Amino acid sequence: MIELSLPYPPSANRYWETRIIKAKATGRMMALTYVSREAKEFKETVGWLARAAGVRSPIPGRVAVSYRLHPHRPQDWQRRLKRDPEGWEDTVQCIDLDNAQKVTLDALKGIVIVDDGWVWSSTAMRGEPVEGGKIVVRIAPARPQVRSVPPQAVLELV
Repeated sequence: MIELSLPYPPSANRYWETRIIKAKATGRMMALTYVSREAKEFKETVGWLARAAGVRSPIPGRVAVSYRLHPHRPQDWQRRLKRDPEGWEDTVQCIDLDNAQKVTLDALKGIVIVDDGWVWSSTAMRGEPVEGGKIVVRIAPARPQVRSVPPQAVLELV
């Protein structure tokens, strides 16, 4: 299993950028969508941290991914904690878990995993706010499930 503590990922809303260009061949205006500089920098950082953790090549085949997203702890966290000891963390700004997953899996692609199409299972949770925010990711090879009933038998039962 590989465990990586990565910087807080950019939002999927900032992952892609679009601009309008004039096509050379037709002279018509068209939209060009591309990966943002912020997303490229995140992927580069993920690559460096993975190599520093000893990752030399992507895990081949199916993988199981779990991650915990820790939002940035605000400066007034102690005041929030005093006001609402049980629910202060709910007031901290945090990107959606599925947003974080997409961006993080794209950054891990070709470095730790072959492709996000090989993710066989995933689990996610939000963690406690920490200084600067982070995402802690665990990736392990996924074992194929053993079927007790052949697929043909299931079809015949229906």
